[in-house]
Amino acid sequence: MNKQAIFHQPKSNYCYAYNKDTIHIRLRAAKGDLDSVILVYGDKYDWANNRESSMEITYSDKLFDYFTVSIKAPNNRLSYYFILKKGNETGYYTEIGFFENLDNEDIYIHFFNYPYVNEGDIHTVPEWVKDAVFYQIFPERFSNGDKSNDTCVTEEWGSLPKSDSFFGGDLRGIIDNIDHIVDLGINAIYLNPVFESDSNHKYDTTDYYKIDPHFGDLETMKELVDKCHSKGIKVIFDAVFNHSGYNFKPFQHVLENGDKSHYYNWFHINKLPIEIEPPSYETFAFTHKMPKFNVSNDEVKEYLLGVAKYWIKEVGIDGWRLDVADEVEHDFWRDFRKVVKKANKDAYIVGEIWHDSLPWLMGDQFDGIMNYPVTRVCLKYFAQNSIKDIDFMESIDNAFIKNTYQVNEVMLNLLDSHDTPRFLTECNGNYKKLLLAISFLMTYIGAPCIYYGTEIGLEGGKDPDCRRTMIWDRSKWNNDIYSSIKKLISLRREHEALRRGKFKWLKDLNGVLGYTRESDNEKVLVLINNSNQTKNVNLIEYFNECVDLLNSKKVVSKEGKMDIIMAEYSYKIFSVL
Repeated sequence: MNKQAIFHQPKSNYCYAYNKDTIHIRLRAAKGDLDSVILVYGDKYDWANNRESSMEITYSDKLFDYFTVSIKAPNNRLSYYFILKKGNETGYYTEIGFFENLDNEDIYIHFFNYPYVNEGDIHTVPEWVKDAVFYQIFPERFSNGDKSNDTCVTEEWGSLPKSDSFFGGDLRGIIDNIDHIVDLGINAIYLNPVFESDSNHKYDTTDYYKIDPHFGDLETMKELVDKCHSKGIKVIFDAVFNHSGYNFKPFQHVLENGDKSHYYNWFHINKLPIEIEPPSYETFAFTHKMPKFNVSNDEVKEYLLGVAKYWIKEVGIDGWRLDVADEVEHDFWRDFRKVVKKANKDAYIVGEIWHDSLPWLMGDQFDGIMNYPVTRVCLKYFAQNSIKDIDFMESIDNAFIKNTYQVNEVMLNLLDSHDTPRFLTECNGNYKKLLLAISFLMTYIGAPCIYYGTEIGLEGGKDPDCRRTMIWDRSKWNNDIYSSIKKLISLRREHEALRRGKFKWLKDLNGVLGYTRESDNEKVLVLINNSNQTKNVNLIEYFNECVDLLNSKKVVSKEGKMDIIMAEYSYKIFSVL
């Protein structure tokens, strides 16, 4: 028994309340090491009535198996330990270590404890996000619907962007094209920043209470959000609370008045006189145009939290995407969550964090993050073909196990964004590979997000090339991509199992990736052939009758076989009967 590999921690992603009645328990062990794990649990004040529950291997990565079980804490109190078995060897794993035997006389010192299931400690995520398909819009490049605000346009629509290009995209352009978004089946929009700013990307805010005039005004924004809501579409804003823009008035006041400025402590000034190149103040990266806020300052906190509340109350937005979220102190985000959830208890809070994010995702800060860990795995598997099926499965499990189940349910799952090359370009233009990745995203746990233009085959390399203008000439669209994505979104919205069902890998499918999503009412099977060869898959071990949801044809077993032919770079989705 490899004891060094065994791990568990209460009040973490290894033991947490999913809801008032359910606690999820996980235990890590070396891959292939343990034959079985039994959870022994009960109320420490009533231990005589303890019970046992077998745990199952639900996830596996390259090094570890993860045993899991869901239980109800008796009397809302939970004390527990584990019985581990390997061959003829039995061991007990407790809070104070490993033992060959446990003495009931001192059993209480051994318990792992989840002392009490307090409702206020449970990470409650917005239910609507579990059913959402997001569409990310970079406003400056989506559509120019109002020529009257084109005071800084520098490029012709359709030309390749440079870092300082302005094309004239605006809110009116989004309003005019809502029907395109509705037709695709989208029910949530993530807008890149819309506040007043000097740049085209708007991540250097100059006024957090003002819509950028090149995009429109407050009334236009209200019209956009109202129209989206009337179509059943949620809207979340993108905000930068890590830093301001260079021309943010409080920062300009500091530049003019130094330590005599009332706003001096709004920022992190390292020395006087203030220098710009290199900056003598803290910034985002080393960009002098993005001075970092001192969010420990009460006035700064009051100002920014006021912004968070204002746009929910004034315009009715449904949540916030938070830029550079991991560089802002945790206490600020804890206060931010309280303010936002008080303004709208169903608001979605999603952070831009590119790495393991558990410290932000335990219920007191964010609901989820932009799931770049999954993005990277999809790039390696679908676009680059640099990892095998088993590597993909293990890497996805590794990303999943790092967070609680409810967090995974509302992760913003994406293939690309304004910060990355477009996925189709990473696939060297092979749109069949793109569709494989999207088929996975649309059938996996979490909220899938489509970057504007992906649905028509828009390409682009690294920033700024990934921020090309949307193409509105339908003759230039890749209609195979459009119809396929539309169908996948439709299936996700029609089948609860694809949104909320349990996820399980199928093994040994002759080089084809396979998994199921299962809810109380249905089971859906997904097959993905990520190769340039036709594959034949026999599913008789798992099923003997199902319906192909892409063509409505029924498939039944014959002569003890249930063969499915998978063309190269293809996917199939079945409803299991």
